[in-house]
Amino acid sequence: MILLYGADTAEKIKEEISGMLSELKGYTPTLGIVRIGSNPSDISYEKGAVKKMESLSLNTKVFEFDENISSDDFIDEFKKINEDDEIDGILLFRPLPEHIDEKKVIEVLDERKDLDGISYKNIAKVFAGDESGFAPCTAKAVIKILESNNIELEGKNVVVLGRSMVIGKPVAMLAIQKNATVTLCHSKTADLKKVCKNADILIVAIGRAKMINDDYIGEDAVVIDVGINFFEGKLCGDVDLENVKNAAMATPVPKGVGAVTTSVLAQHLVISALKKRLY
Repeated sequence: MILLYGADTAEKIKEEISGMLSELKGYTPTLGIVRIGSNPSDISYEKGAVKKMESLSLNTKVFEFDENISSDDFIDEFKKINEDDEIDGILLFRPLPEHIDEKKVIEVLDERKDLDGISYKNIAKVFAGDESGFAPCTAKAVIKILESNNIELEGKNVVVLGRSMVIGKPVAMLAIQKNATVTLCHSKTADLKKVCKNADILIVAIGRAKMINDDYIGEDAVVIDVGINFFEGKLCGDVDLENVKNAAMATPVPKGVGAVTTSVLAQHLVISALKKRLY
């Protein structure tokens, strides 16, 4: 089985970004990271994002708010960030605390700065096949890994396990744009193992540590594991990769999809800056 490491794809994205930056003629894009509270997973991703931006000579501003901030006060502060001309793109950590009106926050967000594809306009564009919008970074990272490893989507039977708006649904739409035949599965899917076993490409985002084994994987399938879990104190995916023999190729966790997501975020930031200069 060939392991598809994210670092290889990230390097190719870096080359693409380098070409885009030359078009900006010295202008340095700035990412605004917006976080409420200090959730460890948010902080971990934030550190990775800041490190990625620094490696590409991009700027980052972190806006941290107390978890007890009122909904109205946060929306007022978010509006200021959204309207700041020095901020070319925004990454908003979600879910927001329950007392924050997330719907109103998303409505404030300018879709041109919405790098992670959470605004309603960007979501609509993804589902309409309009590539002018930003898709969620992790969903886009899945497609980037397949493309950079010359894994053709056209005509392939793609099964997506998980139907969230962060991964499952958008990655299904992106695969359809590439002319794949897509089956979107979830916990209520009948004969789930049988459906998954028929996949040429199996994209797993179910959120259960090491749930997927050879019972779900067809011979010579490509398996993309988007899961991030902790099992017995160690980071792992949704796929029990150590006990998988059927797959021809698979992404590991860690060092798989997650390694590409921040690169996609950086590329979206540069695209946003380029578009702004064309307004």
